[in-house]
Amino acid sequence: MDASNVSFGKSKATGAVYLAPAGTTVPTDGTTALGAAFVNMGYISEDGYTYNVETDTEEIKEWNGRVVLEEQSSFKETHTVNFLETNINTLKAIFGDANVTQNNNIITVKSTGAALEEHVLVIELALTGNRIRRVVVPHAKIADRSGETVYNATEAITYPAVFSASPDASGNYHISYTSTVAITA
Repeated sequence: MDASNVSFGKSKATGAVYLAPAGTTVPTDGTTALGAAFVNMGYISEDGYTYNVETDTEEIKEWNGRVVLEEQSSFKETHTVNFLETNINTLKAIFGDANVTQNNNIITVKSTGAALEEHVLVIELALTGNRIRRVVVPHAKIADRSGETVYNATEAITYPAVFSASPDASGNYHISYTSTVAITA
């Protein structure tokens, strides 16, 4: 056992969630600066980032009812955040690039209900012990944005986003890189 391997998963001070258009070259390590195509999505709510996997299995039973074979029949991976900032980037992610325009100080949003674009999703986390983790989802699409966006005087406006991951050419739904980094004073 090693207590130094126990960690919190906080956002990096420079940002935690980045989106780039589908087809953008994905990062291949945890420390190289992201390319210019990656857009910092701003503050994320205190709920942080949630990674979830759902699987189903099929059981094959023999005549007497004992399970003799078990096969995974489905796999689904999701990455969930709640965007806190109301800006052009967040609104494009939630409503679709073609449905959000900006002309000077006016942002116009059209809610069409159309399926959203695929992106490359990157989540950057600061872990305990001078470690960072970069989660790279090569094929991510907001599949569920059905949470409530509440407007009132006591709560911050949030935009819920559940990204569904699809496998890349190698079958990877995501790749994560954990690195120890030097902290400079």
